[in-house]
Amino acid sequence: MEVTDIGNKEEGKVWHRKPAAGKGVLVTVVRTAQQAKTVRFLHVAFDTTGDSFLAGDHHGNIYVFDISRNRFRLVQKTGQACTALAFSLRRTTEFLVALADYTIKCFDKDTKQLVSWMRGHEGAVSSISVHSSGRYAISTSLDTAQLWDLDTFQRKRKLNIRQSVGIQRVFFLPLSNTILSCFSDDSIFAWESDTLFCKYQLPVPDTGPKISYKAFAVTRDGKSLAAGGRSNLLHLWCLDSKQLIRVIQMPTQVRTVRQLDFLPDSFDGGASQTLGVLSQDGVMRFINIHTCKLLFQMGSHDDAITAVTVSPNGRHVVAIMDNGSINVYSVQSLTQELNKPPPSQVAVVSGGQADQDLSNLKVKVRSEVVQRPVKTSGRRTQVKTHRLPAGSAAEDKENELPAGLNKKRLVAMLKSFGEYPAKYRMFVWRSLLCLPENHAAYSSLTDKGLHSAFLTLQDQYPIKSQKLQRGLQRVLSALAHWAAIFGEVVYLPLVAFPFVKLFQNNPMLCFEVVATVIVNWCQHWFEYFPNPPLNILSMAENVLAHHDKELLQHLVDCGITSQLYVWPLLETLFSEVLTREEWLKLFDNIFSNHPSFLLVACVAYITCCREPLLLCSQKQDFEYFFHHRNNLDVGAMIKEAYRLMGSTPADIHPRTMLSDFTPLTKGQYPVFNQYPEFVVEYQSREREKIRLQELEYLRERQEVSALRADFVRRQAEEEAYYAQQELLQKAEEQRRNLLAQEEEKLTQQRAKLAAMKRELKVKELQLLDATRRRFLKHQQDLRTTQIQGLEQEIGRKMDQRERETAAAVQDLEVRQMELEAQRRRLEQHLLKEQERMGQRVEEEVEIRLRRAEREEESYTELLHGTETNMQGLEQSLAEACQLGLDSDWQREVAERLQQVEAEQERKRERLAELHRQTLAEEERLADTMTDVAGRKWEEVMRSRAQLQEQQQPLSPAQADDQGPTLPHRPNVTSAVCVGTSAAGPAVRTNSSTSPKQAGSNMVCLNSRSPTESTSTVFSLDRGRAQLDSSERELLREIRELRQKLAARAREGSSASSQSVHTLSSVSQ
Repeated sequence: MEVTDIGNKEEGKVWHRKPAAGKGVLVTVVRTAQQAKTVRFLHVAFDTTGDSFLAGDHHGNIYVFDISRNRFRLVQKTGQACTALAFSLRRTTEFLVALADYTIKCFDKDTKQLVSWMRGHEGAVSSISVHSSGRYAISTSLDTAQLWDLDTFQRKRKLNIRQSVGIQRVFFLPLSNTILSCFSDDSIFAWESDTLFCKYQLPVPDTGPKISYKAFAVTRDGKSLAAGGRSNLLHLWCLDSKQLIRVIQMPTQVRTVRQLDFLPDSFDGGASQTLGVLSQDGVMRFINIHTCKLLFQMGSHDDAITAVTVSPNGRHVVAIMDNGSINVYSVQSLTQELNKPPPSQVAVVSGGQADQDLSNLKVKVRSEVVQRPVKTSGRRTQVKTHRLPAGSAAEDKENELPAGLNKKRLVAMLKSFGEYPAKYRMFVWRSLLCLPENHAAYSSLTDKGLHSAFLTLQDQYPIKSQKLQRGLQRVLSALAHWAAIFGEVVYLPLVAFPFVKLFQNNPMLCFEVVATVIVNWCQHWFEYFPNPPLNILSMAENVLAHHDKELLQHLVDCGITSQLYVWPLLETLFSEVLTREEWLKLFDNIFSNHPSFLLVACVAYITCCREPLLLCSQKQDFEYFFHHRNNLDVGAMIKEAYRLMGSTPADIHPRTMLSDFTPLTKGQYPVFNQYPEFVVEYQSREREKIRLQELEYLRERQEVSALRADFVRRQAEEEAYYAQQELLQKAEEQRRNLLAQEEEKLTQQRAKLAAMKRELKVKELQLLDATRRRFLKHQQDLRTTQIQGLEQEIGRKMDQRERETAAAVQDLEVRQMELEAQRRRLEQHLLKEQERMGQRVEEEVEIRLRRAEREEESYTELLHGTETNMQGLEQSLAEACQLGLDSDWQREVAERLQQVEAEQERKRERLAELHRQTLAEEERLADTMTDVAGRKWEEVMRSRAQLQEQQQPLSPAQADDQGPTLPHRPNVTSAVCVGTSAAGPAVRTNSSTSPKQAGSNMVCLNSRSPTESTSTVFSLDRGRAQLDSSERELLREIRELRQKLAARAREGSSASSQSVHTLSSVSQ
């Protein structure tokens, strides 16, 4: 095993020494970076040919390895690890890579340029599946799957699922337009990729353990699905019947299936039988799904495999190992039994010893007889060997077919058994026809869509199966896009239908088979287009004339030409006159011989049916005969065809006029122009002209139909309008009569209603009056009750407040007494301290006086400072003691104050209202008092004037005698002033000017007048008693009246304010 370290190389050889035959591992590829650190490879993907594959490593480098050319090359550096790769796009130089940042990029491996950048996933992309045409791709992550158009690189569809159900895998089925989606709950759905219509769902097995599918694989023909997961059981589904057909149990060493892959086989026709199972132990086991036998395995416990990719041609397997390297395996070296052709059906009987070497037996196949070794009698067995002529090697090389088959051996087998094995027929046909399998060229034809000539194919050739109908349309459209004449050939569906039905799961192979048949077996068919190929029919007629003149003469006598007895067989390729098995058997021989064998087969069919044809005389009988099945031995017909091929003279033999078999070219299909182009173009123009005329006719017909419908509609609308107008007039007359009757009834009802309204209004007024009186009485009672309740509440609250105030005052008095006692004790203590300090000071003063008399002044200042400090200390000590003693009292007083304030807040509003009423009454009383006082003062002034007049003649001696009585008058005046000042604010305002006047007057009355002579003194004792008594009565009345109105409010407010002020001062 050769190990190749690519290191940091950008290109080079995959292996330096050609691997020896028989070795399973061709080469091991590793990549080491700096400091001999191995860079792991993560993903591998093959291209459509199977000769090249992509590999992405952990550093984001993408390499392409070409096994056939023994070269590798670095094509891209992405800079981040890849999570999936795809290399089977329609443009063979492009590839897709999913990166760790959840994006997908498309690169060109030749130019190394970025082609496109696709975003949309929110998680890591786990797989990328590309359609067989290379036009579409599906990218899958854990939570979503997205369908991309690789022509525009736009997202077409997005599959979203619930968070509880994850996506395991979504991929295209091979060679079909079906998408298969597999979820974590083991549900599998199939969708149509064009319409995303759910075609079917595979039933979840009810019995047995749950597998939890993780790995899936589909055969190349898309008919079988294998699924595995967390178990050693594999489920094998048939997608045609949608049934679970088999459960395969792997060995006990397998506990979990990581990956499944079918190994393509050259002889299975797409129905792969070998399945590779990668388990958790890193071993890839290949089993036969029919016999359940282990064929071979790759990897081991020491050299474990993590991922495997199988090439489309089944020749190589690339495995990513657990150590990060890549192993390239040769399937042919791993097993010699898988790619072997089926064993020969020709048995060779030989005798002799059991250990005789039979490998040297050689059999030469001739055209008619199969020669075998001759058995001889005796103890020794003599074997006769037929030696090949000198040119046999060149002939064998010429007869070699793809996939290792030999045409001469196949023809010999066909002549021996009459047909090929049904199991390998498709593979043999593909080998005989040398189909190129040009996927890109076929995709370019199908991308053009359906041809306009076959859009209405179902109308001309109705087919029950919609799938078969669509397949036929696709193949015919591809043929029409390949060559323009095939869009004009009316019998082309008859030629292609048998192959479409046979290859309905592989449209590309069907197209190439039909194209090969047209190029080789339909030579010169289109030279007389649009007429039948007269030259080909003449060839068949010449052969018939040479071998059966009687039958030809009978056909001529009946007026039957070759267009009636040869052309129906050719244009349908015998599909109308033979059954499926007979048709397959016939075409086994047609594809194995020269293209002229088809014409000879037509002649053989006619000659084998000569007896019933000689009995026919009507043209309708001949037409029916060549368009329906007849009782015919196909084996005899084929033998007759071989006889005619060998006995027909060369001058009339079709082989001389038809070319040998020529396969289709690879890469691109050949140009087909063996037809009169001007006729086809003319017919195309005419067809297009007819189509346009038909469209114009349909448009005009549609317009006429629309006009006719519009006319009918308008006529119906007009008739309906007139009928409606008549009905409306009749209805209007009826309504007028009804309205007149209703108006009379309404007038009567209005009169009755007016009378009822008047009665109701009177009753309503009466009820309103009674209700109003009742409501007023209720309101009056309610107000009375509320006033009584308020008075009671006020009285109760006032009593309670007085009690609380009295208790608070008592508490304050007690506390004041305690404080006074404490203050006295503190004063005594301070006096004692002062005496003690005084004694100390005196002693110190005496000492200092003795020391120096000059310090007397400073000592005095010091003594003064000391006294000041002592006073501050005494005051601080007193305050500290006072605060310590009052802390508890202040807390209690604060709580009591809060309670008192809360209670007083509710009473203040009521007291304020009472106080306002009291003030109003006091103002009225003050006005009354002012009027009374004014009248009194006027009387006093008049009395004073009279007394002055009477006392003018008095002597100064009398005035001196009456002088001692004068000092009593100011007391009376002051009493009057005090009484008026206590009346209220209004009284104080009005009396503020009266004392001035009264004072001046009083001076004049009670004292000596300054203007008069000092010897003249008047006596006022006469009216003094009457004036004093009237003043006292007036003051008493004012006090009583004021006390009656404002006693309660004044006492409550004064007591509360006094207590609050006292408590606040104490708390401070």
